[in-house]
Amino acid sequence: MFAGAVLELGRRLAVVIPSKDYRQNKVKPDHAAAFDRLVEAVEEVLVLDHETANRSAYEDANQTILRRADRLVAMWNGEPPSGKGGGTGHTVFEAREAGLPVYVVWPDGASWQG
Repeated sequence: MFAGAVLELGRRLAVVIPSKDYRQNKVKPDHAAAFDRLVEAVEEVLVLDHETANRSAYEDANQTILRRADRLVAMWNGEPPSGKGGGTGHTVFEAREAGLPVYVVWPDGASWQG
């Protein structure tokens, strides 16, 4: 939803896809059409060189985002990082440590159903 809103506002959006198999193995069938529309609509798509979407691929994707971003908007519930890299909490903390402006979006009553 966020990416769609950014595009509707005419803003630039780049996508970092963590692995070559991400679309095939991680995008649920009922989300595939929306995923494909967004990928076609963004200004830049960067698919990382990982064969498989795993923790290493996600960590690399988050580091790539932090290196390229001028700000971070995170859909994050505020839970502290689990101690392992690759998660949203970890990325938010790294962005803040690097001095990158961070905007957290988490509507009241929202829950994660990952």
